[in-house]
Amino acid sequence: MSSAWLLPEHIADVLPSEARRIEELRRGLLDMARSYGFELVMPPLLEYLESLLSGTGHALDLQTFKLIDQLSGRTLGVRADTTPQVARIDAHLLNRAGVTRLCYCGPVLHTRPAGPRATREPLQFGAEIYGHAGLEADLEVVELALDGLRAAGVETPVLDLGDARILRALLQGMEQGRQEELAAALARKDTATLGALTAGLPEAAAKALQALTRLYGGAEVLQAARELLPELPAVRAALDDLAWLMHHVQRTHAQVRLGFDLGDTGAHAYYSGPRFAIYSAGASDALVRGGRYDEVGAVFGRNRPAVGFSLDLKALAERIAPAPARLAVRAPWGEAQALREAVRHLRQQGETVLCVLPGHEHEGQEFECDRELVEVDGQWVLRAL
Repeated sequence: MSSAWLLPEHIADVLPSEARRIEELRRGLLDMARSYGFELVMPPLLEYLESLLSGTGHALDLQTFKLIDQLSGRTLGVRADTTPQVARIDAHLLNRAGVTRLCYCGPVLHTRPAGPRATREPLQFGAEIYGHAGLEADLEVVELALDGLRAAGVETPVLDLGDARILRALLQGMEQGRQEELAAALARKDTATLGALTAGLPEAAAKALQALTRLYGGAEVLQAARELLPELPAVRAALDDLAWLMHHVQRTHAQVRLGFDLGDTGAHAYYSGPRFAIYSAGASDALVRGGRYDEVGAVFGRNRPAVGFSLDLKALAERIAPAPARLAVRAPWGEAQALREAVRHLRQQGETVLCVLPGHEHEGQEFECDRELVEVDGQWVLRAL
């Protein structure tokens, strides 16, 4: 018989130590975004389904929980991604003519986990720039993501770059079903299936698509791509932009390992230009994913440039070294005014003070008390433990 308190699969409580780490990460990332000039927004957790899924595609629809609104009788959706909501805010609520920098942090809910150990309730942090089509905006969001990870304790991140325009150019003119099949085979680097799917294509197109499965690695990939891919304007522009981004990231983030995967086609219909993923050293799952998605606001009537990234704070907290227990002051509980004022003064100075309640002298495991408040000659003073 199952317990009445058993949680659904891939849903979990966050206990004190982990919750503290996640909250410290959240505050650090929001402060970092603010230092770049990003403004915080807080979209609602649920919306009418047609608004929530406008222009997002079939994949996000499958990830979205649906329910009936008891007030209106209409179908609501619990957000599975915050970016469409932020695009709506930019388009309809702010409606600014110039550049808008927005960030957010809040839970999203998925019908299925992204992986065997993934949660269905990620805590999503993201940052987005609207209104600037130049690479300067792409570089800014990449640098913000790298700075945020470095502040969180990710010492040697791996930045993987690609560009959606390459595959778009190679698939142009093909019917939608075939495009999806080719993109899926490329994502798996399934050369056998790719060979079968390209059998009826012109030789140049077939060779270019097959070459994408081999175009991953270091900086040499860009030169190899110039030799193996056709002379299409979109392809050349993509390779030039990736080289520009690589040059600038190398100048400012020497600790970052740079790589390229020109055959990475995940959510290929969503992105419209440079895209990136950031990994911690030795990990196979990305900590951060982002890029340019200029069409994201089209369904809201404002098809203007947009670039950004998002990450799951819960996943990030699992990847970084555990934080040490927070140091605290242990104090006796008492009614004496001098004692209560001493405790209040320490807390105002930023100290954590644990007042030991009668009969609970050995509790408070989340905090490590390295000092205690003791009375000496009528004065309450700190003493090392």
